[in-house]
Amino acid sequence: MQFSAEQREFAAAVADYCRRDLATVAQRDTRTEGGTLANSPQVLADMARSGWLGVSLPEKYGGGGAGFVDECLFLEESARGLAPITAYSTGLTAAQTYLRWGSEEQKKTVGANITAGRLEAIALSEPGAGSDLAGLRVTARRDGDRYLINGQKTWISAAHIAEHILVLAREDSSGTRHQGMTLLMVATSAPGLTIRGIETMEPRTCNDIFFTDVEVPLSAVVGEPRDAWKQLMRGLSIERLIIAAMSVGAARRALDDVIAYTREREQFGRPLAANQALRHRIADIATDVELSRVFVYDVAAKIDAGLESDLARESAMAKMRCTEVAKHATLEAMQMMGGYGYAREYGMEGQVRRALAPPIYGGANEIQREIIAKTIGL
Repeated sequence: MQFSAEQREFAAAVADYCRRDLATVAQRDTRTEGGTLANSPQVLADMARSGWLGVSLPEKYGGGGAGFVDECLFLEESARGLAPITAYSTGLTAAQTYLRWGSEEQKKTVGANITAGRLEAIALSEPGAGSDLAGLRVTARRDGDRYLINGQKTWISAAHIAEHILVLAREDSSGTRHQGMTLLMVATSAPGLTIRGIETMEPRTCNDIFFTDVEVPLSAVVGEPRDAWKQLMRGLSIERLIIAAMSVGAARRALDDVIAYTREREQFGRPLAANQALRHRIADIATDVELSRVFVYDVAAKIDAGLESDLARESAMAKMRCTEVAKHATLEAMQMMGGYGYAREYGMEGQVRRALAPPIYGGANEIQREIIAKTIGL
């Protein structure tokens, strides 16, 4: 895809910031309390001041008014630069549903938060409803001019640092499994809402959320009550493209780093890059990365052109393939870097850890393959 001069300058500005301020493990540590934070308030604030956050959101809601190609450029370059802002993508995903179905007040609130670096979250998964969202058990019971929410959500990214959570709950159980669900905008400060972190191999990102008679007004409903399933579908497709763009950036960073390492590191009197076994492995990674990148921007360009008839299939393809390319690229880079691939100083071990989760979240890749199979008539 051919990018405009303005788009190239935008991508270069993001890349320059990351190279200047986030290039080394030590630099990233200073912005993440020694690597204990997955998201840096300082980096988010820097990027907000630069006008990069919410670049694809409409100007009337505080965004940059650009297209999704521009958004993917930002996601790719920030991921390539290892910027600790992973929760930004969660807010961007939630924003897609608010923008399509939310009230003017909801759109203004979410737009202002995202562009200022204040985060948003979305709560879909439950202990018994991950890939099978229609099996959810969290309830939203209407009581006069309010809803009372009860139940548990799990694996909810960024809930502990978000302003609001977009909650999927069951309001009516009289219809089919995909009917009767409602989306609600819930402030994380709401009484009765408890957020508890889930320990993983990464700094805190995911949470359990417990709702005990959490009260929200009728105005908290996003879209039409009891009709949330169809309202979610486009947002989830956009989420898959967001993850794909970030994964392209992650794969490119692994490729950058392993190329630099094999050029500099000498064994048996010559650089590692002179060994055909490594050269060919790197060539394979470079090919996979470039093919993935072209596809991501093709899908993004179709969204900008309003050509979304194949969005479910193509976003599933992008998410599935790009996350697997990133996982493969980082694991291969670690292997080719030998012991240094495991050393925190060189950063590759962190890249491997970050690349392991994307094939699981946002709809596991097994589910993406099912979506692809169904959309091609199988």
